[in-house]
Amino acid sequence: MLRVAGIGLGDEVVVPAFGNVELAETATLVGAMPVFADIDPTTYCLDASAVEAAMTPRTAAVVVVHRFGRPADLTSLHALGQRHGVLVLEQGESEAPYDEIAQRRERASYLDAKLRGVRTPDGGDGHTYQNYVVRVPGNGRPDRDAFARALRAKGVDCRVPVKTPVHRLPEFRRCVSLPETERAADETLALPVDATLTKRDMQRIVSACNALGGLLQPAF
Repeated sequence: MLRVAGIGLGDEVVVPAFGNVELAETATLVGAMPVFADIDPTTYCLDASAVEAAMTPRTAAVVVVHRFGRPADLTSLHALGQRHGVLVLEQGESEAPYDEIAQRRERASYLDAKLRGVRTPDGGDGHTYQNYVVRVPGNGRPDRDAFARALRAKGVDCRVPVKTPVHRLPEFRRCVSLPETERAADETLALPVDATLTKRDMQRIVSACNALGGLLQPAF
């Protein structure tokens, strides 16, 4: 999309640092410079005000990623692009059949109601729960990682969605302030909500999380 749009040497492309190293790599491949902007802490997608702050006269495009099944604020981002004459491109997520999405939403609703000691996701309009991402309170990565290890020991298949933000990778290291990106990378944990999970599976997830979550001090 960047190449077709004529973006290349001397241009800047605003991308999220929260996951998707491929976006920064693609910008580099067409000769442009990837510029990282912070995310909205609720949606984990690019924050329009952060994107605007990251823009320069060389900004040619913004690449928006819909994250974990939660749509980005396209209305604000497209309005921003129009004000500045900047192309706004979208990278969607793989779509699932309606029945599967409905089952994910059902499982997410169950977790929303039952989980304690973690911050559950804000569903919002159109959330398909490709991933059910919670925040583990505490003092950052050591707490979240210890929580994840303990869950796995109890048979819960959880994972850290973004281990290292792109602006911290050696090939794209930038001295830039992205506090919400850093916080999300330290605190987030994806719990299973697959359509194949049984009620007993869901009860085991809740039991394991609540037993551990009660030991943590809320930090929000």
